[in-house]
Amino acid sequence: MTRIARNDDLMWARGFLDPAHVRQHATAVSENGPTRAVQRGDTDPWPLPHDERDLGELPIAWTHGRKVPLSRALAESDSDALVVLHRGRVVYESYLHGYRAHQPHLNGSAAKSYFGLLVAMIEHQGLLRRDALTRSYIPELAGTGFGDATVEQLMHMTTHVRFADRPYDRVLEAHRYWAVVTPSLRPQGYTGPTTILDHLATARAAGPYGHKFRYENGNVETMAEILRRVTGVSTAELFGELIWSRIGAAQDGLYLLDSAGDEMACGGFAATAMDIARLGEMLRRGGAIGDRQIIPAEVVATIGRVPDGATRRVTAPRASADAPATMSYHDFWWLLDDAHGSYMASGIHGQRLFVAPGSDLVIVHFGAHILSPAVPPPPLVPMFAQIAAAVAGPVPETAR
Repeated sequence: MTRIARNDDLMWARGFLDPAHVRQHATAVSENGPTRAVQRGDTDPWPLPHDERDLGELPIAWTHGRKVPLSRALAESDSDALVVLHRGRVVYESYLHGYRAHQPHLNGSAAKSYFGLLVAMIEHQGLLRRDALTRSYIPELAGTGFGDATVEQLMHMTTHVRFADRPYDRVLEAHRYWAVVTPSLRPQGYTGPTTILDHLATARAAGPYGHKFRYENGNVETMAEILRRVTGVSTAELFGELIWSRIGAAQDGLYLLDSAGDEMACGGFAATAMDIARLGEMLRRGGAIGDRQIIPAEVVATIGRVPDGATRRVTAPRASADAPATMSYHDFWWLLDDAHGSYMASGIHGQRLFVAPGSDLVIVHFGAHILSPAVPPPPLVPMFAQIAAAVAGPVPETAR
């Protein structure tokens, strides 16, 4: 059934229909509100050697039945950056529309997947139970939609909540979420929650849990609060200590904070494209850099182990018409279910980290795509498959 737009929809979507506004919001992170650094540590940056190939003229099957050069596809789709690694070497690197390589760029919901690594590592240490109820970790959420969820249901997005008795709309709820954290994105007369925890407390159960995939930011933020209480440190400090300071990042990452000083774990992380490429390359190598195991190999291996149930073969939100009809979802990662073991972190406006261990490939894409029913999303996943075929050999049909 087609959803009928409400009168306030444009008020909440204000600015997100303009690529320049999206890009400014994504690249001026420290101007949007308070931030906390994810420390890179004092080690030298991990040098990624260059073996550049002329992929700019690579023909890409694109929108409206056309084939266009890769460089044109990127320009038309309001892409900000594309970095391609093959076997740890940078084979293509492009920055567009005024975005510069040294600028931290919001990763949107791709940050959910990075955060999923932290959860899996803490669970691996025996500090977290998947069958535990949220309220056992966060008593203030008892009686709310998230308080009655298990850790497992949060990690697989199989809760079913609504906020403040509003009809659920995924995109508008995402905009409202940004309004909680970023005062500049609040509409005139805003009287809603001003902290993430207060926002979570407005959630109420709207259906049974554990049976159906439903993409919702609150699952991630609830897990972030659980980890803060289990570990006693902030999300930024935990990410920095366990991962970011150990991968040879060239720059600190940044998390946007709410007015209580808590990180927006579901989409408020910013970093450069090359540092995200370093993160992806570490994952492609099974969690190791040389002889240093950064993330336990077992944790990396579990990314692709999707249990039977609601998250096997789900429909990705706002997928392009040419993307895989379904993907699987596990611990905040999207799995393409292809022969190369490909998985992806995916964020609003075109943020992607694509890792294909079977083809030795890592791709990072940053974008400023607008959200509008009149503008179909660019076919990024098929573009990645075509790049992979050119760099590393053909990709099976299941990934197209």
